[in-house]
Amino acid sequence: MAILKNQSNAFKIGKLMKAVNANILAINGGSSCLKFALFKSEVNPKKIISGQIKRIGLDGTEFMVTNHKRNKKSDIKLDTSDFKDVIVFFIDWLQKRGELKKISAVGHRFVHGMKHTRAARIDEKLLKKLEQISKYDPDHLPSEIQIVRLFKKQFPGLLQVACFDTAFHTTIPPVAKRFAIPKKYFEEGIQRYGFHGISYSYLMEELKKRNEVGIKEIILAHLGNGASIAAVKDGKCMDTTMGFTPAGGIVMSTRSGDLDPGIAWYLMQKGMNAKQFNDLINHQSGLLGISGTSSDMQDLLRIEKKNKDAALAIEIFCYQIKKFIGGYAAALGGLDTLIFSGGIGENSAIIRSRICEGIKYLGIEINKRNNKNERTISANKSKVKVYVIPTDEELMIAKTTFKFYREGK
Repeated sequence: MAILKNQSNAFKIGKLMKAVNANILAINGGSSCLKFALFKSEVNPKKIISGQIKRIGLDGTEFMVTNHKRNKKSDIKLDTSDFKDVIVFFIDWLQKRGELKKISAVGHRFVHGMKHTRAARIDEKLLKKLEQISKYDPDHLPSEIQIVRLFKKQFPGLLQVACFDTAFHTTIPPVAKRFAIPKKYFEEGIQRYGFHGISYSYLMEELKKRNEVGIKEIILAHLGNGASIAAVKDGKCMDTTMGFTPAGGIVMSTRSGDLDPGIAWYLMQKGMNAKQFNDLINHQSGLLGISGTSSDMQDLLRIEKKNKDAALAIEIFCYQIKKFIGGYAAALGGLDTLIFSGGIGENSAIIRSRICEGIKYLGIEINKRNNKNERTISANKSKVKVYVIPTDEELMIAKTTFKFYREGK
C-alpha cells in the first residue's frame, strides 16, 4: 500500500497488495499519548523507526522519532494539541517519509477486546461493537477507534488489525472472573477482563526462549505508569489485578487501584458526579495522590528521605505488589518464576529489591545482579527464578499483524 505520492505498481491506494520488503506499522495509542514503530515485514520483525507523540490535548505537544537504521533521534514541536489534528499530522508525516512508502498493514493496540481470544482484522462490524463498549474505557477506546477511522478514511483498503490487551486474560476461570454482584450485571459484561495482555504475551514468548524446564507457576509484574500483575499456570492466565477497567488493582502513577465501593457513594453524596469520579481515580490518584508531589517513581525516590508523603507512596506501592505476589503464589499452588517488566520494573533496582525483601518466604532471593539491571537477578540458590525482561508491546503487535498479512486475511 503506497502512502507516498510516488506509488509503486505493487501498492495502490484502496487495495491490499502483497509485496517484497513491505512494512508493518504498529500503533499503541491513547488519549494523551501515541507510540508507534515501523517494522520490516517478516516472522521476526526488525524495527526501522519508532517514536511517540506526548502531551496530546495539552500544551507543548511533542513528536519524538528514532531512526534505528541511522541511530538518529529527532524532536518535532507541534502547533496543535487537538487529538484529531495530531493524528492527521502523523499520517501526513508518514506520507512524506521515503522510508515508509511500503506499509502493508497497521496493527493497533486495543485496551479492550470484550471476549476476543485473539487479534482480529478490523472491519466496520468490529468498530461498531467497540464503539458500543467505549464507556468501559473512556480514556482509551474512543481515541483508539478514532485513529483506526482516520487511517481507514485516508487508505480504505489498508489491512488494519486489532490486538487486544484483554485477549491474554480470557482463560481466567469464573472464580477469579466474577465480581460479587448480581448475576445480571455479569451477563451485561461486568467482569474481570484484565489488561496489559500484549505485554504479558511478549514476556511469555521471551520466557520460552530461555528453555527453562518444569516451569508451571509464573507471576508477571508489569510495573510502569500503568501497573498490574498476572498469575499464570501451565501457560494460561489464572488471575490478574486489573478488573473491569484499567483503574483497578495495585496503586499506579495516577490511578487509584482497588477502592472500597463505598467511597464512590460517599463522594457522590458530597456532589461529585460520575465524570469527576472517573477523573479522580484515573488522573489524580495513585502515587500522585498519595505523595501530592509527583506521579513519577524516580522523582519520589529522589525526595523520599525528606518527604514523608513521597516515602509513603513508595511504601504503599511495594506493599501492594508484595501482597498480590503472595496471594497469587497461594492461588497458583506455588511459584517457579517471577518476572519484572514495565518502566519501573525494568529500571528500578531499589523497587525490585524492596518488593523481593518482603517475600523471601516464597523462596525468592536476589543478589547484586539486581543492582546491575541484569536479565537474571535471582541468586543461584533461589528456589524461584527472578527475571527482568524489557517488554515490547509494539513488537508483539507487529508479529501478530504480520501473521494476518502473511495469511492474506
